[in-house]
Amino acid sequence: MKVTLSALDTHESSFLPLVVIELAQDVKEETKEWLKARIITKKKDGGAQLLFRPLLNKYEKETLENQNLYLVGASKIRLLLGAEAVGLVKECSDNTMRAFTYGTRHNFKDFDDDNDDFLSMAERQFIIKHELENLRARDEKMIPGYPQAKLYPGKSLLRRLLTSGIVVQVFPLHDNEALKKLEDTWYTRFTLKFQPIDRIRGYFGETIALYFGFLEYFTFALIPMAIIGLPYYLFAWEDYDKYVIFASFNLIWSTVILEVWKRGCASMTYRWGTLVMKRKFEEPRPGYHGVLGINPVTGREEPLYPSYKRQLRIYLVSLPFVCLCLYFSLFVMMIYFDMEAWALGLHEDSGSEWTSILLYVPSIIYAIVIEIMNRLYRYAAEFLTSWENHRLESAYQNHLILKVLVFNFLNCFASLFYIAFVLRDMKLLRQSLATLLITSQILNQIVESLLPYWLQKKHHVRVKKKVEALKADIDATLYEQVVLEKEMGTYLGTFDDYLELFLQFGYVSLFSCVYPLAAAFAVLNNLTEVNSDALKMCRVFKRPFSEPSASIGVWQLAFETMSVISVVTNCALIGMSPQVNALFSESKTDLILIVVAVEQMKLTAENLKEECREGGKETVP
Repeated sequence: MKVTLSALDTHESSFLPLVVIELAQDVKEETKEWLKARIITKKKDGGAQLLFRPLLNKYEKETLENQNLYLVGASKIRLLLGAEAVGLVKECSDNTMRAFTYGTRHNFKDFDDDNDDFLSMAERQFIIKHELENLRARDEKMIPGYPQAKLYPGKSLLRRLLTSGIVVQVFPLHDNEALKKLEDTWYTRFTLKFQPIDRIRGYFGETIALYFGFLEYFTFALIPMAIIGLPYYLFAWEDYDKYVIFASFNLIWSTVILEVWKRGCASMTYRWGTLVMKRKFEEPRPGYHGVLGINPVTGREEPLYPSYKRQLRIYLVSLPFVCLCLYFSLFVMMIYFDMEAWALGLHEDSGSEWTSILLYVPSIIYAIVIEIMNRLYRYAAEFLTSWENHRLESAYQNHLILKVLVFNFLNCFASLFYIAFVLRDMKLLRQSLATLLITSQILNQIVESLLPYWLQKKHHVRVKKKVEALKADIDATLYEQVVLEKEMGTYLGTFDDYLELFLQFGYVSLFSCVYPLAAAFAVLNNLTEVNSDALKMCRVFKRPFSEPSASIGVWQLAFETMSVISVVTNCALIGMSPQVNALFSESKTDLILIVVAVEQMKLTAENLKEECREGGKETVP
């Protein structure tokens, strides 16, 4: 008898699988029954009141190996109450943005009792994730069947199950029909067009939509630099003395684009409702540990870890390690300059065409070494930041980003600063900048998109063959989808994507006046980056849970800091130019004072804007 996998085979006829929970293969039956009971029990009794069923029923388990996969969904009313609990902001009939409440649901635009599209699938999955994470221990002292997995009142059950290895992973399912429509308007046809940011937001959530919005905006912002740089490159290739005008434009450009982005970002997030969404109390991160005690703020029982111990770890271990890595990066940089000197000497001795090509080899090798060092350091930084035992995820992310940005900045740009201001060799600066920029872009495209996509395609073929052999016994459409998606890589967030744009912004804003094609290469890279990142999100990684965001977060500060450094760098390059030196041939002091004054004016303007913003003088557009 042929058994079908139907999404309607649940307690409710409207059951729609939204989230998958994978348990470890050797999980005990009593643990499974306890977890199921806690998920489906009513809220007033300490449960999540969600819909829950195994992917495979008892007949299908005879045909297929037990994958310990479970589907989670929720009724329409439960999702609406969940939307109120998480504080989702929706547009009202009078065009205002307000936090959704179930009691006033008919006042919200597009709401209808018979309409299931009021909440997007991403919002529904976010609500289920929130409810699962807020399942808390009550009287249990341990997870049933696992005496070593201790519990205490108020502890998040899902986080404890994940850290103890009982739950392998929790991930949201793709909506294949909606995904296909999104792909058709996003990346399947390579054309120059705006991205469907609102559709991306509806499918993946605000955090990822803001990344793609920023990527698109930054690409368009690079076009003026590319347009100016192209003729500048064609008609003044070897005339480095004429970079003053380009550096001046660069100085203004790097400041203006970030201010324009902030206004556009505020406009988008207000329309989405996340700008006015109230922030919830942040829970301790899963990896946080300490002695059990009472939190004086929340009154909950949770692990407590002394702040002074964390500070000791940061200043006595993490900081010296970061300094050691920075020193090693500088040591590698000096080896690179020795290789450059060797290649230049060889070329001067022979003057052949072969040795002229050899001049680029040290820069290419150094660019590859930089990428390897950045990735190795990233793993070390993640380990150290986790070991520091930060209570909140936001604190963990801020410390990780600071560590990574400091190292990446020195590792990628130290050689350029040395060439520009110590060696003062503009020809070598141009060559190094071009090689570092182009090589890093090629490596990132291969490592981040092409290689994962190729590996995923190979896995997809293996699963297809396995499922084809079972078609006679089972209609395995849903089974195939879940098995395929559970083996996909996990998207670890926008960290690496923003880091790539941050370094690209540095290459363009710091020294592109000596290599005007930098912006043009960045534009070409980003046009392919949009499509490769879209492919990565849709076909390579599991669908990530959506996360409400009102901005790009700490990355805004990182880009603004790079903008300030670019102002200093471009002012210094202008001050080094023969034209400016000729104007102040008798008094170098005047030149230095003017350069410092320009830098100070820029910093003062930034501070005034921040004060106005804090004082409420700026309003949402």
